[in-house]
Amino acid sequence: MEQRANFGTKLGIILATAGSAVGLGNVWRFPYMTGQNGGAAFILIYICCVFLLGIPCMLNEFIIGRRAQANTARAYAKLANGTPWKLIGIFGVFTGFLITGYYVVVSGWCLQYIYASVAGHLNGDADYVKTYFDTFATHPWKPVAWMLVFMLICHFIISLGVEKGIERGSKLMMPLLFVLLVIIAVASCLLPGAGRGISFLFNPDFSSVDSKTFLGALGQAFYSLSLGMGCLCTYASYFKRDTHLTKSAVQIVSIDTVIAILAGLMIFPAFFVSYPDAADKLADPELASKYSGPGLVFITLPNVFQQAFSSMPLVGELVALLFYALLSLAALTSLMSLHEVSTAFFHEELKISRRWGAFIVTALCAAIGVFCALSYGDTRQWLMIGSKSLFDWFDFLTGQVFLPLGGFLTCLFLGWYVPRQTAWDEFTNGGTLRGRFFAIYLFAIRYVCPIGILLIFLHQFKMI
Repeated sequence: MEQRANFGTKLGIILATAGSAVGLGNVWRFPYMTGQNGGAAFILIYICCVFLLGIPCMLNEFIIGRRAQANTARAYAKLANGTPWKLIGIFGVFTGFLITGYYVVVSGWCLQYIYASVAGHLNGDADYVKTYFDTFATHPWKPVAWMLVFMLICHFIISLGVEKGIERGSKLMMPLLFVLLVIIAVASCLLPGAGRGISFLFNPDFSSVDSKTFLGALGQAFYSLSLGMGCLCTYASYFKRDTHLTKSAVQIVSIDTVIAILAGLMIFPAFFVSYPDAADKLADPELASKYSGPGLVFITLPNVFQQAFSSMPLVGELVALLFYALLSLAALTSLMSLHEVSTAFFHEELKISRRWGAFIVTALCAAIGVFCALSYGDTRQWLMIGSKSLFDWFDFLTGQVFLPLGGFLTCLFLGWYVPRQTAWDEFTNGGTLRGRFFAIYLFAIRYVCPIGILLIFLHQFKMI
C-alpha cells in the first residue's frame, strides 16, 4: 500500500497552510472593509472575530483531516460512519473545485499586469487605466491565455507532490511574499503626506461601528482564512501526528492577520496621498464600492501608485511591478491549496497516480476558467445567466452560499455528531497535550460559530 504523503517540517506546515489562507482577499477586501468600518476599530473587532470564529472553525478542519488521513470527501465519510453527514466532505471538494475554476482567471490577470508594469502600459490617467482593464478583461483570448499559463504553473507544483511541490514552493513563496509586502508598505508609508493614511488606518473611529461592522468582521474572518472549501482539511491530512493543532492554528491566523494589516499599510498611505478627499470617498458606500475587488487592484491602484510617486516615476513603476508580483504569489499559494483539494480526491478515490489526478483537475478547471474568463463583463450575452455573468455566478455561489454553508454544517457535525472523545484525542494529540482550551473550543463550535455564521449568511441576503 502506498504510504500517505506528509509535510516534512513544522515550518512547512505553517507556511503551506498560511499560504492557503493568504490570498487576494487579504489585499482587495480587508483594506476596503477596514476603510468602511472605522479603521482600527474594525481591525480590533476583526481580531476578536478571528479568535472567536476563525480559530475554532480552522481547528474543525484540522481535526477531521488529520484524524482521517484522507482527502476531504473520504475524511468526512470516515467520521460520518455511513450517515448523510459524509455529504459535507463531498460538498467541500465540489466548492473548492468550483472556486479553482474562476479564481485562476483573476490569478491570470495578475500575470498580465506584471507584463503591463514592465512594458509601461499602465502610465496614464484614471480613465486610461480603467479602459485598459476593461479592454483586457473582455479581450477574446488574452485573459484565457494568461489563465492557462497560471494554471500550468500551479499544475507543475502540485504534480511534484506534497513535500517536494507544495511544501518546497510555500517555503520559497511565502517569505518572498512577505518581503515584497514590507517593501511596498515601507515605500508607501515614506511618501510625503502618508501620515494621513496611517492615521486613518490605526486611529479607531468607533462612531462608524454598528451591527454591520461586527457582521462584516465576522464575514472577513471566515473568508480570509479559507474556511469551508476543503483546503485546510486536505492539508491537515498531511500533518504528522505530533503536530500541535491549536498552536498551528494560532500561528496561521496571526500570519494571515499581519499580512492583511500590512496590505492596509501598503494601500492607505498611497491612497491618501493620491486623493486628498480619500476619507470622504471611503465613507460613501457607492464610491467605496470601486475600491474593493478588481476595481481596487486593477483600476484604482495603478493610478494611485502613479500619482503617489509622480515625482519619482521609476519608483512608481517599480512599486507597481512588485505589487503585481506580490499579488501573483498570494494567488498562487491559495490556488495550490484549492487545486490540491480536488487532486487528492481524484488520486485517492479513483486510485490513480497523483500526476493523473492533477492532470484531471487542471484540464477540468481550465475548461471552467475559459468560460469564466470569456464571461467577465456583459459583452457576451450567451454567457450570462439572468443578470449575472458566469464569472459572477461562480463568485456569488461559492463565496456567499457554499462557504458559509460548509462551515456551518462542519460546526454542527463536529460539535454535535462526532464523539467528544474523538475531538479530544486530536485536540490533545492522544492526551500528550493538556488541552486547557478544549472546553472553550467545544462551546465555540456548538454555539458561537454556528450562530455567527448564520448571522453572516442572513446579513448577506439582507434578511437582517
